[in-house]
Amino acid sequence: MQETAQPEKSAIGSDGAALANQISAPPSAAGNDEFKEGGYGWMYLSATYSVFLAYYLNSEDPNFSNASPIIYAFIGGLSISIALLLSPLATAMVGWKPMGTNKTIFIGAILETASYIGASFTTKIWHLVLSQGIAFGAGMGLIFTTAIPVTAQWFHERRSLANALAASGSGFGGLTYSLAANAMIGKIGLPWTFRVLAIVCFVVNCLGALVIRDRNKAVGAVHVALNFKLLKKPSFLLFQGWLVFSIIPYIGLVFSIVDYSRRIGLTASQASLIGAMFNLAQGIGRPLVGLSSDVFGRINACASATALCGLYCLFIWIFAAKSFAACIVFALLSGTVAGTLWAVVAPVCAEVVGLQLLPSALSISWLVLVIPSTFAEVIALGLRKPGSQGYVHVQIFIGVMYIGAAFFCWLLRAWKVQELRKAHLNKGERENAVRNDEIVQPRNSDSNDSSDLRPDPPRQIGYFRALFVFEKV
Repeated sequence: MQETAQPEKSAIGSDGAALANQISAPPSAAGNDEFKEGGYGWMYLSATYSVFLAYYLNSEDPNFSNASPIIYAFIGGLSISIALLLSPLATAMVGWKPMGTNKTIFIGAILETASYIGASFTTKIWHLVLSQGIAFGAGMGLIFTTAIPVTAQWFHERRSLANALAASGSGFGGLTYSLAANAMIGKIGLPWTFRVLAIVCFVVNCLGALVIRDRNKAVGAVHVALNFKLLKKPSFLLFQGWLVFSIIPYIGLVFSIVDYSRRIGLTASQASLIGAMFNLAQGIGRPLVGLSSDVFGRINACASATALCGLYCLFIWIFAAKSFAACIVFALLSGTVAGTLWAVVAPVCAEVVGLQLLPSALSISWLVLVIPSTFAEVIALGLRKPGSQGYVHVQIFIGVMYIGAAFFCWLLRAWKVQELRKAHLNKGERENAVRNDEIVQPRNSDSNDSSDLRPDPPRQIGYFRALFVFEKV
């Protein structure tokens, strides 16, 4: 109990803001084991549902052709929402000594495998809801929620790059799975496609469960499933706004791009290739976002990449993506920044609450995303109209949502800038605090180093000015 209670006390002050005790404290200060940059973190650098969705929507199979497209969209969103809904349970399981990180991931692997096997025997829609919706979502939730904070624990200066490289695995995996799944559906049929994916899923995830190592004790990680104190922080609420406005268009884009390609007259193989290129771009783009995040500031990179994706959707997707070549270009451009949420969610969250409270903060964040992720693709398909131009409203909706997410991130950036300036740090110390994901205690007014000290402006004016300050945050 003492190992977890003390870090929580030092990480949350009376106003709920994350405070670091020492700006120069090394990441291993909370534990006895030696911290080495990277370490086991490199072991984790290792969206096929869009292919299945396109199959369901265009299939003549009597098991699938009679259901509404909204039902299939709901199944895809349900899997993600179930994964997010189980995040508090996964967080609690990791903190429970008989379980821990490895066993939690192993249970998730079993559930994912069972979901694919169950889906292979599907004859009714509710079978898909149970298998691809609930069972797969439960397995994914246990794996994803457990693994995502671990990478950040093994890195310091390159934390954003490492997290983005880990997230890029889903992009490259999606590339492989998209091409393989589409080819297998045509050659061996849907049931055996699911069974092959079940075998691959079981082997890969079980290997991951065996090699993964966390540093929960070393960093004093707090595995409180629902730490509602965090919701009192305005900055944490801005972070939630960015998440909600990012997840909705991301799911809409991922699940719609293949069906959109079919809608404008492309063949199934061409549409599958576009989905694969989108996943390839995610695999390449997420490390680039992570690298720029470490160089130019994590919140700066997050806001810029999110806004850029919105612009791609509003201009290139709507006005240019009318042919196979143009769709490939759009998939490659938008894919590099569409998944910014997954590339920087942990580092940006650490900027807001600190590394110690990262598991608890992410647990609440995933819970907040349950409702938006459930209905994101339902909304997108609801906006879809008949004809080759039927996706215009969907495209506008997705683009505007991304711009809205960038706005929340811009406000969060202003908060970060103002917090660092209120602490009276000089330029070098501010950059060090940003690099270490820390918000430090204000320096005493009698400090010997008075460089770059300035009186605190009125609160409203200070935060307004911070919106337009060019600074690495």
